[in-house]
Amino acid sequence: MGQFVLAIDQGTTGSTVALMDARGKLRTSVNYEFPQIYPRPGWVEHRPADIWASVCKGIRAILRKKICRAQDIACIGITNQRETSVLWDTRSGEALNNAIVWQCRRTTEFCESLRSAGHEKRVRRRSGLVLDPYFSASKYRWLLKNTPGIARALKSQRVAAGTIDSFLIWQLTAGEAHVTDVSNASRTSLMNLKTGRWDQYLLDLFEVPRDILPSIVPSSAILGHTRGVPGLPDGIPISGVAGDQQSALFGQACFGVGDAKCTFGTGSFILMNTGSELLHSNAGLLTTVAWQLGENSKPVYALEGGAFVCGAAVQWLRDGLKMIKTAPEIEELALQVPDHGGVEFVPALTGLGAPHWAPDARGTFTGLTRGTERGHIARATLEAMALQNADILRAMESDLGKRMKPLRVDGGAAANNLLMQIQADVLGRRLIRPQVIETTVAGACYLAGLGVGLWQSPAAVKNIWRAEREFSVAMRPGARRKRMASWNTALQRTLL
Repeated sequence: MGQFVLAIDQGTTGSTVALMDARGKLRTSVNYEFPQIYPRPGWVEHRPADIWASVCKGIRAILRKKICRAQDIACIGITNQRETSVLWDTRSGEALNNAIVWQCRRTTEFCESLRSAGHEKRVRRRSGLVLDPYFSASKYRWLLKNTPGIARALKSQRVAAGTIDSFLIWQLTAGEAHVTDVSNASRTSLMNLKTGRWDQYLLDLFEVPRDILPSIVPSSAILGHTRGVPGLPDGIPISGVAGDQQSALFGQACFGVGDAKCTFGTGSFILMNTGSELLHSNAGLLTTVAWQLGENSKPVYALEGGAFVCGAAVQWLRDGLKMIKTAPEIEELALQVPDHGGVEFVPALTGLGAPHWAPDARGTFTGLTRGTERGHIARATLEAMALQNADILRAMESDLGKRMKPLRVDGGAAANNLLMQIQADVLGRRLIRPQVIETTVAGACYLAGLGVGLWQSPAAVKNIWRAEREFSVAMRPGARRKRMASWNTALQRTLL
């Protein structure tokens, strides 16, 4: 068997392809961005062909580095932007419409109509999710009602639906496998958390035919084999799949109950391992499947809270306001001032997620004066990223009824030392940053390696994980309470 794992991390703004060796060392990676499409305010789309092209380009680039031969690849792991939804033609493999991205809010009115009709409690009890356009089910429904020629394609049984993991596996296997792992399925609002199967009540509610959906499979098992992929031999097993946030939880070796991580990406996402316990939140959080290791094992569950805009706020300052030229510049700019100067930024640029669930909320700046400088805007942006997470983590503690363990952090923005210190201060908890902050990639590699026996158990994976730096709390409790009060005032104005 080969001694390398090829990982595909298909994200919101680009696709990363990486290579890990049998010792758990990430040897190399490449990333290729693709266009974001905004047809109307609040709408976000991707062209699935662009996504597949970026993945193929990444695979070719990795092989050109000649770290290993293609035949030395033991398996492939996939992690992906989760709720983004695609319909494609089962004969050609081509998308029938643009993918609707997880950030897209076009189905807000429909979700509100279901809520007004009294369906939310039952939906939440079965799926673990709230009624919100964030999740896949309402996106599938929109695509099924608005894609040209869809009725004829359905009648001909030529329609497949899935999240990005399913679409990629279909492409990698030349249509031989139409599957999704249980972690991705748990983000659709169509899977019953207790049974791990598509739920007929939910399918009927969202008007999604069962026969177009993929089969639900474990996160670590052989799910298909490559066929006809440029540069790769046929027969490489695809043996690990998980949604990006669950993959990051696994990549952080958060295998114990109460272990938690926060990924600072386009959005920020916090997951806490609750073990085999199906814990429903009373504080606005979501219950989700973290992973399932093989057919015969029980699923591991997690509580999750996510802020829709985290690193995307920095991208907005860069691309929209032209305040900085590169994302890392925000740390230097924010360090030019001693504090936020009374400026508050609530980055509800695509609504607010957990624990507020306000899809119509829009971003606000408050506290601006003649003395406000660019540094204050930068500082307020970083603090907003951390304060959103503090709201989520306190909601988690409320659900668990106890204080959380130190928080493990990852994602691109976790490299920002100022942001990490602010996060530790406003949360009042120690942070631990790993040596490998690309934990979504690491998680996909670990799951795939376990699926083919490259590693024998999660314990072997845990021995690979290493911390790089810890951030201790430097803010006094009184100062923290004052800071949170200022944030909450700005938040309430945004929610009006």
